[in-house]
Amino acid sequence: MLYLQDDHIREIGIDWKKLTTIIKDVVAIQDSGDCAHPLKPYLRFRDPKNRIIAMPAYVGGNINISGIKWIASFPDNRLKGLPRAHNTLILNKPSSGEPLAFIHSGLLNGLRTAAVSGVMLSQFVKVRQPECLRIHLIGWGPIGRLHLDMCVALFGEWIEEVRIYDLNGVEFETIPGAIQNRTQVINDWRAGYREANVIMTCTVSAERYIDEAPPAGSLLLNVSLRDYKPESVAGVKVIIVDDWREVCREQTDIEQLHLLYNLQESGVHTLADVVLRDQLARVEAQEPVFFNPMGLGIFDIAIAGYYWREALRLQKGVELEGSRLTPPITS
Repeated sequence: MLYLQDDHIREIGIDWKKLTTIIKDVVAIQDSGDCAHPLKPYLRFRDPKNRIIAMPAYVGGNINISGIKWIASFPDNRLKGLPRAHNTLILNKPSSGEPLAFIHSGLLNGLRTAAVSGVMLSQFVKVRQPECLRIHLIGWGPIGRLHLDMCVALFGEWIEEVRIYDLNGVEFETIPGAIQNRTQVINDWRAGYREANVIMTCTVSAERYIDEAPPAGSLLLNVSLRDYKPESVAGVKVIIVDDWREVCREQTDIEQLHLLYNLQESGVHTLADVVLRDQLARVEAQEPVFFNPMGLGIFDIAIAGYYWREALRLQKGVELEGSRLTPPITS
């Protein structure tokens, strides 16, 4: 099988239009019933804040790939100079189960996450047609940075202003040059929150801190899932999830709304409702939209399958044969 890691992914390239198209294709394939993704288990031991998550999945249709994502999230790794998350995937041939690729790539996890947000943002822009985007980004770690890269690539001309807040500060030179003249680094999350129409929470916050209702008509991309105090979003009428079973657990904001405010599955809509059934067009423009994606293995496996196929086409990666490592396909 083929071994791929972050450098190979970068060599193949990051095409945000292609990645968001893959996500939309998976949404349609899932809606047709040609996907499988059992509820993912969380492996915990010793320190309960650490977890390793198994995400087996099959995507049919024109993608036709199966496999498993195995991602370890250890929040205190940053204190040791290590990445918070370690992401690995195995791809299998659907017809025979043969292993096709082993991928060790934290980048791939971030690309999937930002691509899903990109699909939601694209639908929001398509339906609401705002004059401009005023983006407030909370959290300047790897996921936050990829979200801004995605926004610049897909909506660069729409962006009027970006405000970035991170508890640990933001080094201005780490902001992409194409957006620096429209970006402010702020020292209070409220300063960006109140004036934005797109709010992206990409943090590893140990406690919920957002205690204000969202601005009218805004899109809340709740990537980190645990930033909003329940009372701040209890009045939001338009709640979108990728999968209710997945997201209504593990102390997410959705679970808090379920436990404290009796939010039920019947009270939310899915990404498929938005992408395939134009759900956002049915709600009033002043209503905030609260998107909570837990992260589905079908999206990870589809994105990984794309990079595996591109690696074969471009002759990237390392071929693994039995217990031997062959020389890299490319230097």
